[in-house]
Amino acid sequence: MRSIWKGSIGFGLVSIPIKLYSAVQTSSLDLDMLDSRDHSHIRYQRVNEHTHKEVPYDKIVKAYKLNDEYVVVEERDFEDAAPEKSKVIEIESFVDIADVNPMFYETSYYTEPDTKKNKAYALLLQALKKSGKAGLARFVLRSTESLCIVHPVEHVLVVTRIRFGQEIRSTEDLNIDNDVVVSKKELDVGLALINQYAEDFDVSKFKDEYNDELLKIIKAKAKGKRPTIKKLKPHKAKGDDLYAQLMESLNTKKGA
Repeated sequence: MRSIWKGSIGFGLVSIPIKLYSAVQTSSLDLDMLDSRDHSHIRYQRVNEHTHKEVPYDKIVKAYKLNDEYVVVEERDFEDAAPEKSKVIEIESFVDIADVNPMFYETSYYTEPDTKKNKAYALLLQALKKSGKAGLARFVLRSTESLCIVHPVEHVLVVTRIRFGQEIRSTEDLNIDNDVVVSKKELDVGLALINQYAEDFDVSKFKDEYNDELLKIIKAKAKGKRPTIKKLKPHKAKGDDLYAQLMESLNTKKGA
């Protein structure tokens, strides 16, 4: 793996030099865009709107429009805006990781200490594990300030970018009635149903089956065939009585 960021994690007066590596990868199929008439590749070009000529990548700059004029922003400007955040993931506080709403999660990065036997890295890892806490920090990645949590995953410190509060939309515009009455017996059966399906979280049990099936169709088409497609048979509830539906679900064996 290639590192995408070099800097350090700081907490208190302790500084841990690290490298960041992307911890995730896409599982979707790599599909190309083609012209349906002759299957030629569709190429995207960076074209000057006035000359209509393609612009070499090394001639492209980023700019901000200010008072109807563009101000070019250079790489140095991004770093000068917050030099400390460009090089340091400074932990500002420690929070209970269970208090972080999953809606805030974006993407995760593995951290690797600059030296294999880094005592400060091991200390922070073990302390976070034992306390159940995560470090809350801010840093700049690819010219964008990010809020993140630093948390342990097995023997590695992971940096997970999270959204800022203002990025989460309000629920006020949703058409939801907060006064719907659920009876005690319905709630009790609902809880029983949840307990019947409860298990330890094991993500390895789940695979991206959709892309596997899509690849089978693609391979079959390459041989001039069309695989047999399973017809969708939606489950139809017997009536509109919620309690009856819950009881039927509870009495149906899991996985049947």
